[in-house]
Amino acid sequence: MEICREGFEADSKDDDSPVTRADREAEVIILTGLRECFPETPIVAEEEISAGAQPQLDGAAFFLVDPLDGTREFVAGKDDFTVNIALIRQGMPVAGVVYAPARNLLYSGASGIAERVTTDQAHQPLARSVISARLPACPLLIVASRSHRTAETDRYIEQHEAFECVSVGSSLKFCLLASGEADLYPRMGRTMQWDTAAGDAVLRAAGGMTTTLDGRPFIYGPGTAPGDDTFANPHFIARGLCSEA
Repeated sequence: MEICREGFEADSKDDDSPVTRADREAEVIILTGLRECFPETPIVAEEEISAGAQPQLDGAAFFLVDPLDGTREFVAGKDDFTVNIALIRQGMPVAGVVYAPARNLLYSGASGIAERVTTDQAHQPLARSVISARLPACPLLIVASRSHRTAETDRYIEQHEAFECVSVGSSLKFCLLASGEADLYPRMGRTMQWDTAAGDAVLRAAGGMTTTLDGRPFIYGPGTAPGDDTFANPHFIARGLCSEA
């Protein structure tokens, strides 16, 4: 937020996605803290991977870190960008935090409990409440990417007879499902695991679920996307509570 107030320039990475000083400096802070507290747990972090790092994931657990998810929104002066940190065990996102500093909102999920925390202007916690996903509403409230909407995603959305659709940036889409404010988040476009793991952890702790398009469990680790040995995601659908649950 200090960098946001000071002003900054956006650079382009090899894949033409934007990156700023805020991405890089925030990641250094996060990685320093995680490595101090969890020295034995590997970390997969967006900017380190972009710089050529190749973490050794020999064990069953690792962290996924996106220091600034929604960089396009950050550059455009919008408030729906987040900090994402998730712990993965055996391919599953078992704990995650998503912080939206411009909104003073933090979401967390672990051990079947999801919470929403409001913070003050110094980013200290003010109030905490338990959140949970809801059964599907009628009409469905569907959330979609603000900056990365695809024709395939639109075709999927239009298959539903009754729906309302809102566009939101970053992993806040998962958090809207987790807090019972939306029902469905389809994503048929390229995403990376650090984009989704933290929000997915919050959603699962709140009673929701993320699956591949054919209904298989959505897992994390290198090579989970068809034909891709990186940390890319397959297409997915995130949901709140299922009506038969």
